Amino acid sequence: MSAKTRGNARPLVLASASRYRRSLLERLELDFEVVVAAIDETPLAGESPAATALRLSEAKARAVAARRPGVLVIGSDQVADLDGKHVGKPGGHEAAIAQLKALSGRTVTFHTGVALCDADSGRCRRTLVDVVSTFRVLAEGEIEDYLRRERPYDCAGAVRSEQLGIVLFERIASDDPTALIGLPLIALVDLLRAEGVDVLARA
Repeated sequence: MSAKTRGNARPLVLASASRYRRSLLERLELDFEVVVAAIDETPLAGESPAATALRLSEAKARAVAARRPGVLVIGSDQVADLDGKHVGKPGGHEAAIAQLKALSGRTVTFHTGVALCDADSGRCRRTLVDVVSTFRVLAEGEIEDYLRRERPYDCAGAVRSEQLGIVLFERIASDDPTALIGLPLIALVDLLRAEGVDVLARA
């Protein structure tokens, strides 16, 4: 995919291997390139889930910007927060079962950070969008059926909300519905505008 951005001379790069973020960014109908940011995503000692999401979103963007002069780089990260504790990607079936059992009937905040870095100036704008989500009480059989059908092992909290995962919730509250999927587009458009990128400009 070409990296030239409508309404802006600088190419746009998404610093993410996530197919979900790529799909979301495609909604803006901007040309962009995908470059994976290889960084350590381990939370720092004593770091809150919100701080982790914000720090990693910027770290991903800066890691790619350091290798790609002349571009604008988007970085994003999401961390689920249960009572102040990090809930990450399960990575496998047993871990996903344990996560969903812990989340059953509970209210969880998904913190999604997004950053936009100018590779040439080093300027990096960033923001955090929260999604407060209340899970239904989930029976063991429901958890098993969901995981068997969806296999959401690469999603924070084992939740793929844009598909079958939506049935796990009793209530979702956020200013940006795309944040739960992994890239808050409303917030991103604000960051792009601040950098002079007009999303609605004709090619």
